[in-house]
Amino acid sequence: MQSRFSSAALAAGVTLILGFMVLGISFSVEGVVPTLEVSESHKIIGLLIGAGLVFLLQYFRAEVSKVTTKMKGDGQAHELPAFMRTEKQQRVLAFWAVGALLLFPFLSSRGAVDIATLTLIYVMLGLGLNVVVGLAGLLDLGYVGFYAVGAYSYALLNLYFDMSFWMALPIAGALAALFGYLLGFPVLRLRGDYLAIVTLGFGEIIRILLNNWTELTGGPNGIARIPKPTLFGLEFSRRPSEEGATTFHEFFGISYSSEYKVIFLYLMALLLVLLTIYVIRRLVRMPIGRAWEALREDDIACRSLGLNPTNIKLGAFTIGASFAGFAGSFFAARQGFISPESFTFIESAIILAIVVLGGMGSQLGVVLAACAMTILPEMAREFDEYRMLLFGLMMVLMMIWRPQGLLPMKRPHLELKRD
Repeated sequence: MQSRFSSAALAAGVTLILGFMVLGISFSVEGVVPTLEVSESHKIIGLLIGAGLVFLLQYFRAEVSKVTTKMKGDGQAHELPAFMRTEKQQRVLAFWAVGALLLFPFLSSRGAVDIATLTLIYVMLGLGLNVVVGLAGLLDLGYVGFYAVGAYSYALLNLYFDMSFWMALPIAGALAALFGYLLGFPVLRLRGDYLAIVTLGFGEIIRILLNNWTELTGGPNGIARIPKPTLFGLEFSRRPSEEGATTFHEFFGISYSSEYKVIFLYLMALLLVLLTIYVIRRLVRMPIGRAWEALREDDIACRSLGLNPTNIKLGAFTIGASFAGFAGSFFAARQGFISPESFTFIESAIILAIVVLGGMGSQLGVVLAACAMTILPEMAREFDEYRMLLFGLMMVLMMIWRPQGLLPMKRPHLELKRD
């Protein structure tokens, strides 16, 4: 009993000390002299409550462990809900979900539609990284590098060659896929932590290159005035950008509204996400999808079956990177401005957290996790400065109570009817 109390008190004390250093004190500058001040009372109270919870969890660790073991179950957590277990049920549910998503921008506010568009971008990024990490089992911490390649591909092609979004979109995906293919070669013999370090370095190299190649990329100033996509040549601006161009509201004879552009961008993002889901779903059912999973489970057994791990890894990096390129080009078109600061390591960490939170290899799980990671911070902006702290806490809780993710991947299977 004494040992249990001591360990719990030690854990609470460490939490209190570290938490006080992060939340309990703040720096302020008066003139040129920095001063140290104690934070607001509500932060101190929250810190004490957190330390108390840590003490209770450590003191009753054995009891909590029994409860979490029961919550994990004996494989039941891997079962889908009863209303979406069969192929027919999933198709009907998908049909209604797509219908609701198509109606959403016409029934919601502009701010909600804009947040939904950002969520769809993260869904596309999560699905692309899910190919590399969730299906092939290759830990990639530099995925944001491919995202940056796609964004800067469209921005530079438009800046120097006056290329439209629709012409630049496949080129951006192809260039990102090329970078993924080139990255695959140095990491063919690496796995685990070594693979993660190399891919992390790749993402940082891309960001530093964009930051320092000022003659081409503009450096820290970034690239501004990136044109928005058009609908068959129809612009969504108030006035045409050049002589001979036609705007959307003039063509249809309606009054101008900035909401048309927001709705169009949302529908474009939704179309790209649906295309991404369809392509990955088909790939998973093909031999290459089986090969990715074989590589993830046991690369030695994969080689013994006659599969070529080199081609499998290169295929995973190439296909996963291409989706990041598409998402990056759309991100540049939506924002109208990009800079190297938009593609820091924290973006890779968020995308990886989406994959882990949703369930490795699970498309539906990634979609749900992307919605949670994007929408929840917008709903609680008063905690914006503690966003990453809350992300870390959420990941720790997930590893304790549901390490397989929200909706783990489940292989399609057929069962014979019993006599």
